[in-house]
Amino acid sequence: MTVRTRFAPSPTGYLHVGGARTALYSYLYAHRMGGKYVLRIEDTDLERSTDAAVQAIFDGLSWLGLKEDEGPFYQTRRFDRYKDVIQQMLNAGTAYRCSCTKERLEQLRAEQEARKDKPRYDGHCRHNPPADDSKPFVVRFKNPIGGVVAWDDLILGRIEIANDELDDLIIARTDGSPTYNFCVVVDDYDMQISHVIRGNDHVSNTPKQINILLALGATLPQYGHLPMILGQDGQKLSKRHGAVSVIQYRDEGYLPQALLNYLVRLGWSHGDQEIFSMAEMTQFFDVKDVNKSAAAFDTKKLLWLNHHYIKSSPADEVAKHLEWHMQDQNIALAGGPALARVVAAQAERCDNLRTMAAQSRYFYEEFSDYDAVSADKQLTAQTRAALAALREQLAALADWNAVAIHGAVDAVCKALSLGFGKVAPPLRVAITGSTASPSIDITAELIGKSRVLARIDRALAFIDAKAA
Repeated sequence: MTVRTRFAPSPTGYLHVGGARTALYSYLYAHRMGGKYVLRIEDTDLERSTDAAVQAIFDGLSWLGLKEDEGPFYQTRRFDRYKDVIQQMLNAGTAYRCSCTKERLEQLRAEQEARKDKPRYDGHCRHNPPADDSKPFVVRFKNPIGGVVAWDDLILGRIEIANDELDDLIIARTDGSPTYNFCVVVDDYDMQISHVIRGNDHVSNTPKQINILLALGATLPQYGHLPMILGQDGQKLSKRHGAVSVIQYRDEGYLPQALLNYLVRLGWSHGDQEIFSMAEMTQFFDVKDVNKSAAAFDTKKLLWLNHHYIKSSPADEVAKHLEWHMQDQNIALAGGPALARVVAAQAERCDNLRTMAAQSRYFYEEFSDYDAVSADKQLTAQTRAALAALREQLAALADWNAVAIHGAVDAVCKALSLGFGKVAPPLRVAITGSTASPSIDITAELIGKSRVLARIDRALAFIDAKAA
């Protein structure tokens, strides 16, 4: 059997982290088993589905690197197929027309609720077919009577539901449009999906879908229903817990590798291993090892992972993602250092790329003002002589690199009998605007000789103006 999984989001909003985990698990399992991962857009909810939401799904999956092997397929482009299957089921007697009015159904529900019965269709048109085909009708699936529908869930174990608990669900509305549960069945059948991995909010849909698949003579896929993702307070993950959209994590400065690594561990483990490359995830992941219980989303743990990947990933790879943030913050890169060098300098100091971009602006652009506290302490009449001497030593350097710059600072320290901690801080404020930066020699090298000299001149003028 060729393993075929699918990720089938409804484009009614952003791609949330729960959906991203479902996509990741489906992707990993298919690839581990040498199979195919299918992307299907379930856009039959015409009122709520939007092109913007479809694009948001594509953007999120693309950023994560979860490229489909087949697709994307769109349900709205398969209406003719659904219509044909509905007619086949009507002809085979596994579906029937129902012309019950809204008033009759409302009265039926009220009577059932009064008796405290489970509200459901009573099969009136199943046993009394409408004589007049000109009246509006829906098409209902003829659900089996008696017995159970059962499956061995890959995560939850054996599940059995009595058929008498199920309804003759509507598979086509009065306008002929197919319903969600029916479209899903036909798609899984046609696309030969072997493993359905999805959230456990779909457990109630599974027996309905299994019965329709059986009525079509299809081979049943294996089902695995994933536990819910909760916030730290034990409640269902929502906006109040922070970002829930995948793209929002990109915007907040996370690397896709960090989010993927975090998501794969939300309900699954491989021994005590915490850090996984995509190759390792693919090698080790098995949906049968997913935990049944809900997992809590810990933003601090995700941030720790993000910092790990910023520090340990190749600098040029991180730089590709940092570039997006530099552009997002309107930082012009022309004339500045290579971004990979900035990443190498800033990696230990920054746990997210949005902060790294903001704290790297001075490598590329002039800063407008000094940090007031830093300037008040470091740009003074007492530090002027050290800055002037640094200006002279740095201007004389033939080679502009960290080693030479460090030597120049040392020379000034010796000449003025000052410690490094008395000379480097004023230089740092002069060339960056504050006391926060990587080591002063690396910082100066990346800013560049002409900019460093011009900024020292600016600092000297600032000290003189303050004294005057």
